[in-house]
Amino acid sequence: QVKLVESGGGLVQAGDSLRLSCAASGRTFSIYATGWFRQAPGKEREFVAAISWSGGRTYYGDSVKGRFTISRDNAKNTVYLQMNSLKPEDTAVYYCAADNGTYYSTKDPLSYDYWGQGTQVTVSS
Repeated sequence: QVKLVESGGGLVQAGDSLRLSCAASGRTFSIYATGWFRQAPGKEREFVAAISWSGGRTYYGDSVKGRFTISRDNAKNTVYLQMNSLKPEDTAVYYCAADNGTYYSTKDPLSYDYWGQGTQVTVSS
């Protein structure tokens, strides 16, 4: 069992930056990769970024590439999402997810095994 808790969301203005954190607990040794997804009202859950737990390889969705950076601190069992140049269209609930490696498809939310409760990010004009 892995528990994920997101934090760092809030209300910011367009162009501002925000850093989200995802703290993992429980059987964290089983984590193969961690991803960030977001979901706005009426829209499907969208892939944002992912990082492998050991090697640190990163992947980004097209809409955030060049603006967002995912990183991890294995010692703290924490994954971060640094969001720069925020736009109103980035407004969504952001979810942290972890995969145990038995089946992994980087951008597919159905492949992830554990999910956090989400944190709201709102970007005003």
